[in-house]
Amino acid sequence: MRGVARVGISGWTYPPWRGVFYPKGLPQRSELGYAAGRLATIEINGSFYSLQHPSSYRSWHDQTPDDFVFAVKGGRFITHMKKLRGAETALANFVASGVLALRGKLGPLLWQLPPTLGFDAERLADFFARLPRSTAEAAWLARHHDARVDGRALTDTVEDRPLRHALEVRHASFVTPEFPALLREHHIGLVVADTAGRWPFLLDVTADFVYVRLHGDVELYASGYSEAALDVWAGRVRAWTDAGRDVYVYFDNDMKVRAPFDAMSLAERLTR
Repeated sequence: MRGVARVGISGWTYPPWRGVFYPKGLPQRSELGYAAGRLATIEINGSFYSLQHPSSYRSWHDQTPDDFVFAVKGGRFITHMKKLRGAETALANFVASGVLALRGKLGPLLWQLPPTLGFDAERLADFFARLPRSTAEAAWLARHHDARVDGRALTDTVEDRPLRHALEVRHASFVTPEFPALLREHHIGLVVADTAGRWPFLLDVTADFVYVRLHGDVELYASGYSEAALDVWAGRVRAWTDAGRDVYVYFDNDMKVRAPFDAMSLAERLTR
Protein backbone atom coordinates (compact mmCIF):
# COMPACT_ATOMS: atom_id res chain seq x y z
CA MET A 1 0.00 0.00 0.00
CA ARG A 2 1.27 3.47 -0.90
CA GLY A 3 2.15 5.77 1.98
CA VAL A 4 0.67 9.21 2.62
CA ALA A 5 2.79 12.36 2.37
CA ARG A 6 2.06 15.47 4.42
CA VAL A 7 3.97 18.71 3.96
CA GLY A 8 3.91 21.62 6.38
CA ILE A 9 5.85 24.04 8.54
CA SER A 10 7.60 24.10 11.89
CA GLY A 11 5.58 26.52 14.02
CA TRP A 12 3.25 29.21 12.77
CA THR A 13 3.65 32.28 15.00
CA TYR A 14 6.30 34.45 13.33
CA PRO A 15 5.91 38.25 13.21
CA PRO A 16 7.82 38.61 9.88
CA TRP A 17 5.21 36.39 8.21
CA ARG A 18 2.47 38.95 8.86
CA GLY A 19 1.61 40.84 5.73
CA VAL A 20 3.72 38.42 3.66
CA PHE A 21 2.26 34.94 4.16
CA TYR A 22 -0.53 36.00 6.47
CA PRO A 23 -2.80 38.68 4.96
CA LYS A 24 -2.30 42.15 6.35
CA GLY A 25 -4.66 42.72 9.23
CA LEU A 26 -5.32 39.03 9.92
CA PRO A 27 -5.76 38.65 13.70
CA GLN A 28 -3.00 36.63 15.34
CA ARG A 29 -5.60 34.25 16.76
CA SER A 30 -6.58 33.36 13.18
CA GLU A 31 -3.08 32.53 11.94
CA LEU A 32 -3.19 28.81 12.76
CA GLY A 33 -6.50 28.39 10.96
CA TYR A 34 -5.17 30.29 7.95
CA ALA A 35 -2.01 28.15 7.75
CA ALA A 36 -3.91 24.92 8.35
CA GLY A 37 -6.23 25.75 5.48
CA ARG A 38 -3.25 25.72 3.11
CA LEU A 39 -1.08 22.97 4.56
CA ALA A 40 -1.71 19.40 5.70
CA THR A 41 0.41 19.41 8.87
CA ILE A 42 2.24 21.69 11.30
CA GLU A 43 4.94 20.94 13.83
CA ILE A 44 4.21 22.33 17.29
CA ASN A 45 7.53 23.65 18.56
CA GLY A 46 6.43 25.74 21.56
CA SER A 47 6.30 22.42 23.41
CA PHE A 48 10.09 22.24 23.07
CA TYR A 49 10.62 25.39 25.13
CA SER A 50 8.05 24.89 27.90
CA LEU A 51 5.20 22.70 29.05
CA GLN A 52 2.01 23.77 27.33
CA HIS A 53 -1.53 23.48 28.67
CA PRO A 54 -4.35 21.09 27.70
CA SER A 55 -6.49 24.13 26.83
CA SER A 56 -3.92 25.16 24.21
CA TYR A 57 -3.82 21.74 22.60
CA ARG A 58 -7.63 21.61 22.58
CA SER A 59 -7.76 25.02 20.94
CA TRP A 60 -5.24 24.00 18.28
CA HIS A 61 -7.25 20.86 17.61
CA ASP A 62 -10.46 22.83 17.21
CA GLN A 63 -8.93 25.46 14.88
CA THR A 64 -7.81 22.96 12.24
CA PRO A 65 -9.56 20.79 9.62
CA ASP A 66 -10.75 17.29 10.49
CA ASP A 67 -7.99 15.60 8.48
CA PHE A 68 -5.18 17.82 9.82
CA VAL A 69 -2.15 16.36 11.65
CA PHE A 70 0.18 17.92 14.22
CA ALA A 71 3.66 16.74 15.05
CA VAL A 72 4.72 17.67 18.58
CA LYS A 73 8.30 18.49 19.54
CA GLY A 74 9.45 16.96 22.79
CA GLY A 75 10.67 19.21 25.58
CA ARG A 76 14.25 20.42 25.68
CA PHE A 77 14.29 19.69 29.42
CA ILE A 78 14.28 16.03 28.42
CA THR A 79 16.66 16.22 25.46
CA HIS A 80 19.02 19.09 26.28
CA MET A 81 19.06 19.32 30.07
CA LYS A 82 18.44 15.76 31.20
CA LYS A 83 20.12 14.52 28.02
CA LEU A 84 17.64 11.61 27.96
CA ARG A 85 18.82 10.22 31.32
CA GLY A 86 16.60 10.04 34.40
CA ALA A 87 13.79 11.59 32.38
CA GLU A 88 10.89 9.39 33.50
CA THR A 89 9.05 12.14 35.41
CA ALA A 90 9.88 14.74 32.78
CA LEU A 91 8.36 12.46 30.13
CA ALA A 92 5.25 12.04 32.25
CA ASN A 93 4.95 15.81 32.66
CA PHE A 94 5.37 16.37 28.93
CA VAL A 95 2.60 13.93 28.06
CA ALA A 96 0.36 15.19 30.87
CA SER A 97 0.70 18.78 29.63
CA GLY A 98 -2.01 18.15 27.07
CA VAL A 99 -0.57 16.31 24.07
CA LEU A 100 -3.44 13.81 24.13
CA ALA A 101 -5.96 16.64 23.68
CA LEU A 102 -5.02 16.62 19.99
CA ARG A 103 -6.87 13.28 19.78
CA GLY A 104 -6.94 11.94 16.20
CA LYS A 105 -4.83 14.86 14.96
CA LEU A 106 -1.80 13.77 17.00
CA GLY A 107 0.98 12.71 14.65
CA PRO A 108 4.64 11.89 15.38
CA LEU A 109 6.50 13.06 18.47
CA LEU A 110 9.84 14.67 17.59
CA TRP A 111 12.89 14.40 19.83
CA GLN A 112 15.76 16.70 18.81
CA LEU A 113 19.13 16.11 20.43
CA PRO A 114 21.62 18.93 21.10
CA PRO A 115 24.78 19.21 18.97
CA THR A 116 26.89 18.38 22.05
CA LEU A 117 25.30 14.96 22.64
CA GLY A 118 27.10 12.16 20.85
CA PHE A 119 26.04 8.63 19.96
CA ASP A 120 25.59 6.41 23.02
CA ALA A 121 23.69 3.23 22.21
CA GLU A 122 22.91 2.38 25.84
CA ARG A 123 21.57 5.88 26.60
CA LEU A 124 19.38 5.85 23.49
CA ALA A 125 18.05 2.33 24.03
CA ASP A 126 17.06 3.15 27.60
CA PHE A 127 15.22 6.27 26.46
CA PHE A 128 13.48 4.48 23.60
CA ALA A 129 12.26 1.78 26.00
CA ARG A 130 10.52 4.45 28.10
CA LEU A 131 8.62 6.09 25.24
CA PRO A 132 4.88 5.40 25.08
CA ARG A 133 3.95 3.57 21.89
CA SER A 134 0.21 4.20 22.05
CA THR A 135 -2.12 6.85 23.41
CA ALA A 136 -3.22 4.40 26.12
CA GLU A 137 0.41 3.98 27.21
CA ALA A 138 0.83 7.75 27.08
CA ALA A 139 -2.20 8.25 29.33
CA TRP A 140 -0.78 5.73 31.82
CA LEU A 141 2.57 7.54 31.76
CA ALA A 142 0.89 10.93 32.22
CA ARG A 143 -0.61 9.76 35.52
CA HIS A 144 2.92 9.66 36.93
CA HIS A 145 3.43 13.42 36.56
CA ASP A 146 4.71 15.54 39.42
CA ALA A 147 3.61 18.86 40.94
CA ARG A 148 4.71 20.89 37.90
CA VAL A 149 1.45 20.07 36.16
CA ASP A 150 -0.81 19.58 39.18
CA GLY A 151 -4.27 20.97 38.54
CA ARG A 152 -3.87 21.09 34.77
CA ALA A 153 -2.80 17.59 33.75
CA LEU A 154 -4.55 15.56 31.06
CA THR A 155 -4.16 11.89 31.89
CA ASP A 156 -6.69 10.08 29.75
CA THR A 157 -7.43 9.47 26.08
CA VAL A 158 -10.66 8.99 24.17
CA GLU A 159 -9.21 6.17 22.02
CA ASP A 160 -6.16 3.95 21.88
CA ARG A 161 -4.03 4.76 18.84
CA PRO A 162 -0.40 3.95 17.98
CA LEU A 163 2.19 6.66 18.58
CA ARG A 164 5.19 7.34 16.36
CA HIS A 165 8.50 8.80 17.53
CA ALA A 166 11.26 10.43 15.47
CA LEU A 167 14.79 11.39 16.49
CA GLU A 168 16.85 14.27 15.09
CA VAL A 169 20.60 14.21 15.79
CA ARG A 170 23.27 16.87 15.47
CA HIS A 171 26.58 15.22 16.33
CA ALA A 172 29.00 13.63 13.84
CA SER A 173 29.35 10.46 15.95
CA PHE A 174 25.87 9.39 14.80
CA VAL A 175 27.29 8.70 11.34
CA THR A 176 27.75 5.01 12.07
CA PRO A 177 25.80 1.91 10.93
CA GLU A 178 25.05 1.16 14.58
CA PHE A 179 22.75 4.17 14.81
CA PRO A 180 20.13 3.33 12.14
CA ALA A 181 20.29 -0.32 13.24
CA LEU A 182 19.38 0.75 16.79
CA LEU A 183 16.52 2.92 15.50
CA ARG A 184 15.13 0.01 13.47
CA GLU A 185 15.31 -2.27 16.49
CA HIS A 186 13.18 0.18 18.48
CA HIS A 187 10.94 1.32 15.60
CA ILE A 188 12.07 4.94 15.86
CA GLY A 189 12.05 7.13 12.76
CA LEU A 190 15.29 8.84 11.79
CA VAL A 191 14.79 12.52 11.04
CA VAL A 192 16.18 13.43 7.63
CA ALA A 193 17.52 16.88 8.48
CA ASP A 194 18.78 19.30 5.84
CA THR A 195 20.91 21.82 7.75
CA ALA A 196 23.05 23.53 5.09
CA GLY A 197 25.84 21.09 5.89
CA ARG A 198 26.17 22.01 9.56
CA TRP A 199 24.98 18.70 11.03
CA PRO A 200 24.75 15.12 9.71
CA PHE A 201 22.56 14.54 6.67
CA LEU A 202 21.27 10.99 7.02
CA LEU A 203 18.79 9.31 4.69
CA ASP A 204 18.35 5.92 6.37
CA VAL A 205 14.76 4.67 6.58
CA THR A 206 14.32 3.12 10.03
CA ALA A 207 10.55 2.87 10.60
CA ASP A 208 7.25 2.69 8.74
CA PHE A 209 7.37 6.46 8.25
CA VAL A 210 9.90 9.12 7.30
CA TYR A 211 10.21 12.45 9.10
CA VAL A 212 11.94 15.29 7.21
CA ARG A 213 13.00 18.70 8.55
CA LEU A 214 14.20 21.21 5.97
CA HIS A 215 16.11 23.95 7.76
CA GLY A 216 17.67 25.42 4.60
CA ASP A 217 20.10 23.92 2.10
CA VAL A 218 22.38 26.95 1.67
CA GLU A 219 21.86 29.18 4.72
CA LEU A 220 20.56 27.61 7.93
CA TYR A 221 17.00 28.70 8.81
CA ALA A 222 17.06 31.35 6.11
CA SER A 223 17.56 30.23 2.52
CA GLY A 224 14.62 29.28 0.38
CA TYR A 225 14.62 26.10 -1.69
CA SER A 226 15.09 26.51 -5.43
CA GLU A 227 12.77 24.91 -7.97
CA ALA A 228 15.43 22.30 -8.67
CA ALA A 229 15.90 21.53 -4.97
CA LEU A 230 12.16 21.13 -4.47
CA ASP A 231 12.07 18.75 -7.43
CA VAL A 232 14.74 16.62 -5.74
CA TRP A 233 12.80 16.52 -2.49
CA ALA A 234 9.59 15.69 -4.33
CA GLY A 235 11.37 12.72 -5.91
CA ARG A 236 12.58 11.50 -2.53
CA VAL A 237 9.13 11.82 -0.98
CA ARG A 238 7.54 9.91 -3.87
CA ALA A 239 10.09 7.12 -3.53
CA TRP A 240 9.35 6.78 0.19
CA THR A 241 5.58 6.77 -0.27
CA ASP A 242 5.85 4.34 -3.19
CA ALA A 243 7.69 2.02 -0.78
CA GLY A 244 4.73 2.19 1.61
CA ARG A 245 6.08 4.74 4.06
CA ASP A 246 4.09 7.70 5.34
CA VAL A 247 6.13 10.90 5.08
CA TYR A 248 5.99 14.07 7.17
CA VAL A 249 7.92 17.07 5.84
CA TYR A 250 8.39 20.30 7.81
CA PHE A 251 10.06 23.44 6.49
CA ASP A 252 11.95 25.33 9.19
CA ASN A 253 13.58 28.00 7.00
CA ASP A 254 11.41 30.68 8.57
CA MET A 255 13.74 33.69 8.92
CA LYS A 256 13.01 35.11 5.46
CA VAL A 257 9.43 33.87 5.22
CA ARG A 258 10.34 31.03 2.88
CA ALA A 259 8.93 28.11 4.88
CA PRO A 260 5.20 28.34 4.06
CA PHE A 261 5.77 29.08 0.38
CA ASP A 262 8.31 26.28 0.00
CA ALA A 263 5.92 23.92 1.78
CA MET A 264 3.06 24.78 -0.55
CA SER A 265 5.34 24.42 -3.57
CA LEU A 266 6.51 20.97 -2.51
CA ALA A 267 2.96 19.85 -1.69
CA GLU A 268 1.82 21.01 -5.13
CA ARG A 269 4.55 18.97 -6.80
CA LEU A 270 3.38 15.86 -5.01
CA THR A 271 -0.10 16.20 -6.52
CA ARG A 272 1.16 16.14 -10.11
